[in-house]
Amino acid sequence: MLIDSHCHLDYFDQPDERVAVVARARAAGVAEMVTIGVTMSQSRQAIEIAASLDNVWACVGIHPNHAGEEGPVPDPADIAALAAHPKVIGIGESGLDYFYDKADRAVQVENFRANIRAAQLSGLPLAIHARDADEDIARILAEERARGGHFNFLLHCFSSGAALARTAVAMGGYISFSGILTFPKSTALREIAVEIPLDRLLVETDSPYLAPVPFRGKRNEPAYTVHTAKILGDVRGLDAGAIARLTSGNFRTLYRKAA
Repeated sequence: MLIDSHCHLDYFDQPDERVAVVARARAAGVAEMVTIGVTMSQSRQAIEIAASLDNVWACVGIHPNHAGEEGPVPDPADIAALAAHPKVIGIGESGLDYFYDKADRAVQVENFRANIRAAQLSGLPLAIHARDADEDIARILAEERARGGHFNFLLHCFSSGAALARTAVAMGGYISFSGILTFPKSTALREIAVEIPLDRLLVETDSPYLAPVPFRGKRNEPAYTVHTAKILGDVRGLDAGAIARLTSGNFRTLYRKAA
């Protein structure tokens, strides 16, 4: 069975919709999923969702596009306090987004550092959003490791360059691929996927966004993890069972609280 390592179940908000989405995922071969916080308030909602569904975990954190949206950047201890819940297995998503630039870049950096420090305080891995900010992501990761010590992380919904992928792997990080991997024009991304060590690969949907082929243009959901996993398996020469065992095993290694 596959694991969708990154989705946003709070956006499936119609009556009984989440239960149906989770049921479709299980029927498709996706046993578990992680619903991700993007603000402090939505992180609390992610915890509530995970607590209500047996096969759902949560991460808590502040997305760069929402940095400062709810007031000052939170104290890392406040983020880490949310992570004490038994269903919270990671921090995030956080990072930098210079494509949309919805928040001041200095505020994004401050927010990213706060989430990194929450990961260090909690001992949980950090799910990182990186868009058009490869050099700053790599620099800040190195600086925070030097300042505060080791922390585990993954680059989620990976769409960055090979240099950042190599830097992340060298630091012990993981790489998670979304439906972008299935897009016809994602040749370079598939080449990067071939290069990543097998023990650092995860899969996700980032649903309800970025539906994979053959569902492009439609709302994404965790059941569609199977389509990204198939393409990842194809480029690595692994069948469906092997790619599921590999990525789910890597998930358990990274998110040890979910083991």
